Parts: sequence; structure tokens; C-alpha cells
Amino acid sequence: MDGYLGSYATLGLVAAAGVLVFVGAFAANKLLRPAAPAEPPGKYVSYESGIDPVGGDWAQAQIRYYVYAYLYVLFAVEAVFLFPWAVVFDRPGFGWATVTEMGVFVAVLALGILYAWRKKILTWT
Repeated sequence: MDGYLGSYATLGLVAAAGVLVFVGAFAANKLLRPAAPAEPPGKYVSYESGIDPVGGDWAQAQIRYYVYAYLYVLFAVEAVFLFPWAVVFDRPGFGWATVTEMGVFVAVLALGILYAWRKKILTWT
């Protein structure tokens, strides 16, 4: 498929194939499933590790676990930004400007961890 609209035609064919696979899967499910599925006793009863639940279904989680998870994700994602910098740092034309930019970036990270430390968010009680 050449020409201006060739890539759009390819995209349209791939989208149509995806829709056909989707519709075909649902049609096969409709044709092959049992007419009256059995519902054994206790099918909708929840259980933990093979044991029937005892007590209520409400449990309170402490907020500090969420704070640890949030801080981990925050600093892990920001640490990922160090890898592209390390790749382009050695290339010509990326001199002190990239060092300065990364210094500012690491300083902001350090301020964030210092703030969390000073607010005693990182202390385990």
C-alpha cells in the first residue's frame, strides 16, 4: 500500500482484524458455553486460603504503609530519569549544562528525602 493514505489503510486493516478477533471470540464463547451453567452450593462464598472467613469484612490499614509505598514509587520513578542522562552524558556537546541540570535534579530529590526525614515520615514505629 503506497501513497499518502497507505499507512492509514494499513492501520484500518489492523483495526478491522482486531474487531473481527474480538467479535469472533465472543461469538465462540456464546456458542460453546453450557446452556444452563451449574451453580454448586457455596460458589459465591468467599474464603481465605481455603478457610471460611470468621468475623467482619472490614479492616483498617494504617496510613504509614501507604506513605512508604508512595515515597518508594516517587523516588524509584525519579531515579529512572538518571539512566537516560547517563547515556547522553558522554556524547559531545553535553558538557557542563547536563551536569548542572542533573545537579539541580538530584538536589530536588535530596530536598524531598530530607523533608521526609525531618518530618519523621521515614521512622518506623
